[in-house]
Amino acid sequence: MPARLTSLRLLVLLLILAPSSALAQATGVEQTLRDLSATKWQWMADQNVDDLATLFHDQSKFVHMSGTWGKVRELDIIRSGSIHYKHADVHDVAVEIVGDTALLWSRITLQAVVRGNEVSNEFTVTEVYKAIEGDWKLLALTFSSVRDEHRIEH
Repeated sequence: MPARLTSLRLLVLLLILAPSSALAQATGVEQTLRDLSATKWQWMADQNVDDLATLFHDQSKFVHMSGTWGKVRELDIIRSGSIHYKHADVHDVAVEIVGDTALLWSRITLQAVVRGNEVSNEFTVTEVYKAIEGDWKLLALTFSSVRDEHRIEH
């Protein structure tokens, strides 16, 4: 009987600890994605198209106020300085992971130079990443113009 009680206690302990272990892993992945997004903003500010080319999936799409286009055009725009993402002040980030896909919503103030004009815009940016062969690849990035008081629901 004591061996059976010990097994039962062990089972109960495992059932209690398993969800917290899964949560810790999810939180680690969420932090990895937050860090990757922040690094992406810095690469964009630095016009580091080599690292961005590795991050962006070949079929990625970018939705801006002036249009939607793919990876090659986005990299050309960054390289040429047609849009220079000077600084993204990130106010809030929400992350959701569904299988091998991650969604990030970032509330930002973006300082940029667009065709020679300094601009500052409030956006909620939606980023979609997919885990492919051990790396996160950006599939989509969408800028949604928002008001100052816009909040991301967590």
